[in-house]
Amino acid sequence: MGLAALSFGAVATVSTTASAKSYAKAGAYSTLKAAATDRNVEATGTNALYTKPGTVKGAKVVASKAKMAELATSKKSANYFRAYGTKTTNRGSVYYRVVTMDQKYRGYVYGGKVADTFGGGIKKDETTTANTTDTNIGKTVYFANPGKTNVTWTAPKYTQYKSGASKNVVSTQPFSGDTLKITKAETKTREGSLYYYVEDQTHPSVSGWIYNKAVTDDASVAFNQATDVKVNFVNDGKTVASGILQDLKADGGDSAANAVGTSVGTDATSKVVTTSGSTTTTTAWTNKALKGSGYTYDFSNANAAALLAAKTGDTITLNVKAGNQVTTPLYFYKSSGDVTSSATQLTVFQDATKTPANAETIVLPTLTTGFKGVSGADYTSADLNSFATTNKLTNLYTPTYKTSDGNNAYTEYTLVSAQAGTYSVSGQAQLVYTAKEYTNATSPVGDGTTNSTQTDTGQVVGDNPTTTTTVTPGADSDSSK
Repeated sequence: MGLAALSFGAVATVSTTASAKSYAKAGAYSTLKAAATDRNVEATGTNALYTKPGTVKGAKVVASKAKMAELATSKKSANYFRAYGTKTTNRGSVYYRVVTMDQKYRGYVYGGKVADTFGGGIKKDETTTANTTDTNIGKTVYFANPGKTNVTWTAPKYTQYKSGASKNVVSTQPFSGDTLKITKAETKTREGSLYYYVEDQTHPSVSGWIYNKAVTDDASVAFNQATDVKVNFVNDGKTVASGILQDLKADGGDSAANAVGTSVGTDATSKVVTTSGSTTTTTAWTNKALKGSGYTYDFSNANAAALLAAKTGDTITLNVKAGNQVTTPLYFYKSSGDVTSSATQLTVFQDATKTPANAETIVLPTLTTGFKGVSGADYTSADLNSFATTNKLTNLYTPTYKTSDGNNAYTEYTLVSAQAGTYSVSGQAQLVYTAKEYTNATSPVGDGTTNSTQTDTGQVVGDNPTTTTTVTPGADSDSSK
């Protein structure tokens, strides 16, 4: 009896052990030695991302297979990965330690069975394409709109790891008028945005990659210390716009200034303001300099004195007044994904009695404030995108509606582009979405009647009648800040 009991216990123990899950064991971590630019990869969507090699005990999902598939087809460079380490399991599986260019996702992904070869869940990719035949290579250009928008980078943003934070300068304002030479051109593979490498002939540390629309061959922005005066338009201590008064005449005559420190106040004044009888107005030069800033010239004694005291080579400060804060109405558009093509305006759902639910009626979350800014000031695509993100407008849904065959369905709209524009009560802050319909399903917002209803008569959200428009992208949103 004793032997029988012992034998039964031994069999039970063996059976329990055999049913336990068998985990792989990972070898030592190794840092990848290849050049950093040779370790840019993208997800294939076939494998998830884990905190440890996926078959090792304790591995947790960082990004699911579905999320990795989404990153694989993304149109944003921020969703590329940089591979920087590796571990191999005792089963011969190679896992790579990777991180997205924006550092949002980091972990291990299956990379095949061959060391130092990207496979499985990732593949090597070129984040940019060189444009060696670009006709602007070799040309002299200048910063088109000096400031904090579209500065120079160590690499086009997010095309290399940490390049999203690697600005060469936080503002090009101090370098307005510098002569730049384009020496290289590259296109971001996913966004299609063109970037130039510019070499600053006066301040070499400013040299770097810049969005192509941020430079101009207009020599009117160039600065000559012997003949010109720089002007900073300031409000409450902040420079809001700048310009250069060029080819000024020396005071007391019609001869051109030709040396640093020459008094040019009379001519400088005439280029900024003009007087007819008792009326003084701004000139075309001033209007151009302040266009899109949202500020107007201050006809003050202080400004008049600053102009009259100007000397060549100087940088003078002129005060401006801020315009009124306004709300630019939001408009929502559906596109196939190519935001340069025609897009159909979506209707903001109110309730079933006013707007029957269909595939182009969207329900908005509660908007406690509209898209506000100084009237006449320009906003970037990044500004509008930030507003959309903060106010949960990046994913919108229709109420549940009936398809032609009588089944329940709803459509999800995903934001793909926020268009640059100008703050105005009569303007359009355009948000462009792609659509995905779900059939035999109930919308996350139900029938829409319990959700927030926008009844602001156009102050926050634009008019509803469906129209078609051509949506033209503004500056590359990746580089706008």
